[in-house]
Amino acid sequence: MPAIVIVGAQWGDEGKGKATDLLGSRIDYVVKFNGGNNAGHTVVVGNEKYALHLLPSGILTPGVTPVISNGVVIDLEVLFHELEALTARGVDVSKLKVSANAHVITQYHRTLDKVTERFLGKRQIGTTGRGIGPAYADKINRVGIRIQDLFDENILRQKVEGALDVKNHMLLKIYNRRAISADEIVDDLLSYTERLRPMVADTALELHQALERDEIVLFEGGQATMLDVDHGTYPFVTSSSATSGGAATGSGIAPNRIDRVIAIVKAYTTRVGAGPFPTELFDASGDHLRSRGFEFGTTTGRPRRVGWYDAPIARYSARINGVTDFVLTKLDILDELDTIPVCVAYDVDGVRHDEVPVSQSDFHHATPIYEEFPGWKQDISGCRRFEDLPKNAQDYVLALEAMSGSRISAIGVGPGREAIVVRHDLID
Repeated sequence: MPAIVIVGAQWGDEGKGKATDLLGSRIDYVVKFNGGNNAGHTVVVGNEKYALHLLPSGILTPGVTPVISNGVVIDLEVLFHELEALTARGVDVSKLKVSANAHVITQYHRTLDKVTERFLGKRQIGTTGRGIGPAYADKINRVGIRIQDLFDENILRQKVEGALDVKNHMLLKIYNRRAISADEIVDDLLSYTERLRPMVADTALELHQALERDEIVLFEGGQATMLDVDHGTYPFVTSSSATSGGAATGSGIAPNRIDRVIAIVKAYTTRVGAGPFPTELFDASGDHLRSRGFEFGTTTGRPRRVGWYDAPIARYSARINGVTDFVLTKLDILDELDTIPVCVAYDVDGVRHDEVPVSQSDFHHATPIYEEFPGWKQDISGCRRFEDLPKNAQDYVLALEAMSGSRISAIGVGPGREAIVVRHDLID
């Protein structure tokens, strides 16, 4: 049975929870393999709306085992806040597994994230200030705190003291902030130990054993392809591997166990934070998409930057991730438009580029070359078969499919779990 990876094909917020919900009770495990609480999934179940930041959205599906694996950085305060909030709403969270090798976000990571962004001024990256980047930096610098360290107070204290030796000098001498005491950090982390202990596991082994039992494991990526630290619009990226390759390193399963890669792509484009965005809109069309699509960050509440669909980015994502299926979301947001532009290529200083330029400078200066499609001017939220969609909506989807490098297997036509048109089964 398959290991399936779900990733975002643009700059995030594409609606990955929609695809997870579509697979529903057919999957056995849902794994968050990268990122932290710097991104959010909004999942609508009936009349209930759930905003998840650190937990995989599969935690809302009864019978599924949710996993936070080694590639994630975990803010324990956020973790338990989310768990308590779901429990209060009647959601069973008892099956959650947390990797012993996942790294922990501490107070000093959050502090450094915020003061560093302020210090950068106009050169800010646009982080969420949640401490994600500094936690990953400590991981790579081999001074990070892992979940398993919380169960040995001596090791925990040694690691915290070692990390603060340098960080307190930075806070005091560069940023003019107070020093942070090791006791403060250690006491805070130890306060979570007993609640955390039953969840902690060798998740890489457990996922391997699940695949050996022919169970279906879904790997749910945070952020998206264009925010990947290696393959995104660097330096305006996240600090982890948000592409399908990150599912292997971020969970401990072998790459050859991955059978299918599902990329989620909006019928238009959005991004949060700084960085290049060729199709970005600054006019009434942008205001319309933002308002109708409620394009505000689940984690930050910041208004998202919005633009038209970018086919070269979709093709790039298809290539980088090995996409087998696209899920096109929010098609209904375009219902009221007379015409719908689609970026089919870029112009860079008079030269046409059909693919995403490798040069950051070229991409920054790229202007979109558009092809326009007629709108359908009717409500599609009740459609459940492709044939039910208006002809112009069908034509739009088929045109995007031809441009984007892989088949479009499902189409979101509304916020609810049931508001989806399935063209091809995502598990077959």
